[in-house]
Amino acid sequence: MPSVVGLLEQRELGARRRVDELREEADRAKPKAQVPVWREELDASVLSMDYQRILQALADRDRLHQGPLTCQEMAVLFGLDAVPAKVEALRSKAKRMVARGWLAERQPGRFTLARNVSGSDCGS
Repeated sequence: MPSVVGLLEQRELGARRRVDELREEADRAKPKAQVPVWREELDASVLSMDYQRILQALADRDRLHQGPLTCQEMAVLFGLDAVPAKVEALRSKAKRMVARGWLAERQPGRFTLARNVSGSDCGS
């Protein structure tokens, strides 16, 4: 007859394996925030809410002829603490949007809408 400790160890090992399997499954199911390459037929709805918010802020600035925004200014505008972690997260998103053609960075660290992106398809 197996010992109680041995049975507990077997159950613990089985539970650990199940936890690992569930973690792997959860990692596969997480939606990734992807930014497609901008094309004329795409609108802002293809972007996640974080990216739409950046696009909307820059579209508003463009409409009011107020010029580019820095990521620190975006953080303040979005009601975030302008701490390095928040600013860098915004910078990463903005740089990704520049690389995919949604935004332009004509001056280092200052972001605007890309030339053909109107931003008019963003929700207000």
